[in-house]
Amino acid sequence: MKILHTADWHLGKKLDRFSRLEEQKQVMEEIIRIADEQHADAVLIAGDLYDAFNPSTEAVELFYKTVKRLSNNGKRVVVAIAGNHDSPDRIEAPDPLARECGIIFAGYPGSHISTCELESGICVLKSEPGFIELKVPGHSYPLRLLLTPYANEYRLKTFLGTENEEEELRLVLEHSWKDLADKYCDEQGINMLMAHLYMMKKGEIPPEEPEDEKPILHVGGAQAIYSENIPSQIQYAALGHLHRYQVIDKAPCPVIYSSSPLSYSFGEAEQQKYVVMLEAEPGQPVKYKKHALSKGRQLYRKRFEGVDAALTWLGENPDALVELTLQTEHYLTAEDRKRLANGHDGIITIIPDVKNPQQAGDDRKTIDLNQNIEELFMQFFQHNQRGQLPNAELLELFKEVRAEGREA
Repeated sequence: MKILHTADWHLGKKLDRFSRLEEQKQVMEEIIRIADEQHADAVLIAGDLYDAFNPSTEAVELFYKTVKRLSNNGKRVVVAIAGNHDSPDRIEAPDPLARECGIIFAGYPGSHISTCELESGICVLKSEPGFIELKVPGHSYPLRLLLTPYANEYRLKTFLGTENEEEELRLVLEHSWKDLADKYCDEQGINMLMAHLYMMKKGEIPPEEPEDEKPILHVGGAQAIYSENIPSQIQYAALGHLHRYQVIDKAPCPVIYSSSPLSYSFGEAEQQKYVVMLEAEPGQPVKYKKHALSKGRQLYRKRFEGVDAALTWLGENPDALVELTLQTEHYLTAEDRKRLANGHDGIITIIPDVKNPQQAGDDRKTIDLNQNIEELFMQFFQHNQRGQLPNAELLELFKEVRAEGREA
């Protein structure tokens, strides 16, 4: 069975004021083409389908058109789960109609998907919260999926029915996954986990969350889940949330973030994006291969000494989206900014780095805008509180408010 794994589409996302919708249309076409050329039997979309709880009409239209085409008129299974950017209710709303096209949506970890049978041969054979077993046309063995859409730690524990509020989330999930795997996942079918979580290998350095991503690891969010928490029956873990392709672990199975289809922040500048194609059969290790995506404008963080040097590079890279740092003797003039604006349409941010600000007629302290938002907040707090730094509790509260503000 051939299965395509993708995630973190973030349809509707902008880069500052710059719309990425046309690029998203192009890369969605590319993903459809790969699915068709590779003769995928199923497509798994591991969360963050949209960039906001209330996406634009254009983003919603692009999503539905894309999954409809990915389903190949109901001949190919498509399964999509909600991520931390998605409204679970919005994701699940079209499920009864979508299921008639072989498209299955799960918004909550406790979502229950009704059994059904389509004329194309696709069937939901078995179902309970957090699990589905599918019949895929052309294959005599089933595809089983443990489904864990995003929910914060409190909601996950509520859905999973734990009575011990202090029990570690990773252990609660491990027990839930194991119960489902022991009940349904033998070697007569393909067994996979599909989740939108922050997962890492125990004892290793935690992978970084995307620079512009809502953090999962925050107060009221969820702790990191370890790859060792995955049941031994699982043959592949299809993950969403981290935007860079990475193999978190190879035991008990390949545990993989497929990457987002486009670079969505300058922390992802010059990063290659992928989808993953895998070949699976019962009782055997899964074979997988990443497929590079080529559509969309490349992001760059560039630094130049002077406007002329910047304009030369910009002229050689007309399709780039750029965060531009200019080192100059004096502050940029209106004429300089006009030359840059007229010379390139993809300049997102201009950061002036004046060598001698006092000689330039300004004794203000230079702020390094390359720092992340938490570091900038700490400097702002320290400035306003006469040198006092915020404590750990306040920093965690700031992260939570920032994440919740993006969901609003």
